[in-house]
Amino acid sequence: MRVIAVLAAGLFLASCGSNPLTRALDTRQNAGPCPPVAALYDASRIVELGAEEPIYPNIAYTGEITGVELFCRYVEDEPLRAEVEIDFAFGKGPMADANSHQYSYWIAVTRRSSKVLAKQYFAVDANFANGVVDGRREVVQDIIIPRVDETISGANFEVIVGFDLTEDQLAFNREGRRYRLDAGN
Repeated sequence: MRVIAVLAAGLFLASCGSNPLTRALDTRQNAGPCPPVAALYDASRIVELGAEEPIYPNIAYTGEITGVELFCRYVEDEPLRAEVEIDFAFGKGPMADANSHQYSYWIAVTRRSSKVLAKQYFAVDANFANGVVDGRREVVQDIIIPRVDETISGANFEVIVGFDLTEDQLAFNREGRRYRLDAGN
């Protein structure tokens, strides 16, 4: 997984859902590169605790962004249209109280190494009825990257994804702490 720092790009984010047919029917070569996309390292994992002390027996739910891909389309001088596919892995710990859980995540468009132009929040559901681990691919379509004209390349932007974390969860990640439910203690 590539890691990219956040501070740049622009866009309008819209609906969730997959439409691979649209991409498959348009066989024209792109006039330029798609923006790079990655999960922000500090926000690529989430550990939700059922009790205050951050120890393994207190884990309720975990999540990790395991992959991100972006597909885009240049059409003359129009804004870039993009689709982001995000792979998630979810875990259920000893303190979990349900066989399903909803996780919040965001997608941001930035100008390369600059400010966030747009950020939108989404939710993904995990189902643990058949065990303690669930994986899911989410597709977010119709991301609009507002380039001014056809001379502006997608390489001038970045698309970054991450979990919507509390301050404590962000500090946990920045301290390098990590729990994997399949690794034992």
